[in-house]
Amino acid sequence: NPEKIGAVIGKGGEVINKITAETGAMIDIRDDGLITVASSDTESIEKALEWIRALTEEPEVGKIYRGTVVTIKEFGAFVNIMPGTDGMVHISQISESRVEQVEDVLKEGQKVNVLLTGIDERGRLSLTMKGVDQN
Repeated sequence: NPEKIGAVIGKGGEVINKITAETGAMIDIRDDGLITVASSDTESIEKALEWIRALTEEPEVGKIYRGTVVTIKEFGAFVNIMPGTDGMVHISQISESRVEQVEDVLKEGQKVNVLLTGIDERGRLSLTMKGVDQN
């Protein structure tokens, strides 16, 4: 998605420089949005591509994501499912059984598997943990 190129480059080239430094891969971004990744090491290419995909991927309804709980509220928890993308798990969607307080089940920093159930007209993501294997 050419609109996401800014996320790959980052402020002042910060992100692309970090990807290059940590993976050892060479990255070229054309004006039309095409990204080329090169390295003599296949593993470096795979690491760089994985990083770039994570930055440019669009959230997909019906897909299960491994995320990190970033904020706990009375009504639910916000979970980061990809760089710069958080969704909300309502308290009623945390468990099959009744949850009195979100903190009884979830903690900030905890890794959880969530299913993206919807994206509203304002771009807000609705997530559920119900029926999603946590192992």
